[in-house]
Amino acid sequence: MSRKKPVERKDYSHEVRKHKFVWVQVAFVALGTLFLLLGIAGVFLPVLPTTPFLLLATACYARSSRRFYNWLMNHPSFGPLIVEWRTYRSLPWRVKMIAVTTMVLTFGSSILFFIKDGRMQLAMAVFGLIMAIRLYRIPSRDIEDAGVEASVKEERT
Repeated sequence: MSRKKPVERKDYSHEVRKHKFVWVQVAFVALGTLFLLLGIAGVFLPVLPTTPFLLLATACYARSSRRFYNWLMNHPSFGPLIVEWRTYRSLPWRVKMIAVTTMVLTFGSSILFFIKDGRMQLAMAVFGLIMAIRLYRIPSRDIEDAGVEASVKEERT
């Protein structure tokens, strides 16, 4: 039998600053949930970005609910991405490459197969290129580690 390591949950409650009005807290929870759902949809729909919506959800929950904030920060899929951005203002290299590849495939197929107007094709190509460049320029801390590992492997062979 394999035993899984117990998940280490960190308490982020000290980062939550609830708004003094309850109705504003309720509005923040509602907005946070909307942004979280959009972020989850962004995992499956390449047109919607995942990370900005998760960051917005985190900010909303930080002003309204310790429970939701802790849940999101400790989530096995979303938590590391949020912590990485908040701590280092960077995205993992793999996430960036998947996002850029998906954008290229989506925009490329839309331009080639679905949009007939030349001006719209050009506008969409320029918009996609700007988005890809912007995403590519966000720093990645783990790319240096990957480069070091690759150079060490080359030296050994």
